[in-house]
Amino acid sequence: MKSVVNYLQKHTDLIMEDISDLVLAESPSTDKAAVDHCGDVLKAIFEKRLGIQAETEKQTHYGNQLKFVLGKEGPQTTILGHFDTVWDKGVLSLREEEGKWYGPGILDMKAGMIQSIWAVRALKESGQLGGKRIVFLCNSDEELGSPSSKEWIIRNATGSEQVLVVEPATTHGDLKIARKGTGRYRIAITGLAAHAGNNPGEGVSAIEEMAFQILKLRELNDPERGTTVNVGIVRGGSRVNVVADYAELEIDTRVENQSEAARIHDAITRLTPHLQGSQLRIEGGQTRPPMERSSASEQLFEKAQKIAEILGITITAKSAGGGSDGNFTAALGIPTLDGLGATGAGIHALHEHILPENIVTRTALVAGMMLNDINSDDGA
Repeated sequence: MKSVVNYLQKHTDLIMEDISDLVLAESPSTDKAAVDHCGDVLKAIFEKRLGIQAETEKQTHYGNQLKFVLGKEGPQTTILGHFDTVWDKGVLSLREEEGKWYGPGILDMKAGMIQSIWAVRALKESGQLGGKRIVFLCNSDEELGSPSSKEWIIRNATGSEQVLVVEPATTHGDLKIARKGTGRYRIAITGLAAHAGNNPGEGVSAIEEMAFQILKLRELNDPERGTTVNVGIVRGGSRVNVVADYAELEIDTRVENQSEAARIHDAITRLTPHLQGSQLRIEGGQTRPPMERSSASEQLFEKAQKIAEILGITITAKSAGGGSDGNFTAALGIPTLDGLGATGAGIHALHEHILPENIVTRTALVAGMMLNDINSDDGA
């Protein structure tokens, strides 16, 4: 590990330069042109630092997905990272204040992607890749639930020896060994319009029906099991003096295991109208399976802990309420470890930032996960 750390310390300025270039290429998930431009910047960094070109999976509505492969044979390590962000262009700017670097998507998760590139470069330059096959899967729609990249990720990650997810660490720098599964549902409610003053009894209020459905959905929450059902968006009605004939609501679900996912899905899809004359149309389902804690993921974490000790840091394993693309690979039974990216705070918040002083250590941690012998030291 000594040679890796020394190499990264000598190239810290270039690592930060690459992070800056990628963050400046703003990439809101819903802006295909912007995301594809960011992808072009990422492709240039891969070619410059690792000498490899992208295999592009073109998309019509979302940004193109990018796959980078180093090595043709040997056990495969898959590195997952997304280059889309939740930020519209111009909302945040790249800046440095009091030793912290701020910017759109800098923590979630552009810094982590650059760290993974340099982790592999450090191994390559020090002659420690040793017949390994490294596959980077860089997708453009993770913040939307990976609608166009889910199957692509599963197809390309299948058969991997391990999957390393360079999503940001927790606020305290810990890794993520489990994540909740996520679901998205939409319920469209149809009622019957009527004049609110002259003949309200002839109408059927879709908004009133919606209120009953929200209360039913609330009953599905089970904090002891880690299950949450949140009605996050509601819409309805046309005029204040009209009995509403239409309403809709959007629901987010979070579960810790597959049995809870099945229970929640069954309960939501079996909802029935409360008011006579109203109708429900229910759409949606599970968008990401739970990333459940497993012996395989625990073994990966134990290796990460040993690497951390060598690097002089302490890490623990945490569970996260949010999902990532690592949920897909963990559900396949592939050993998956998440949270290997940058440290900082403010994910999806205006104060999103990274801590540059941890860049070398966190990059070395990723590199160590690809070594067969983490105690090896070539004396460099």
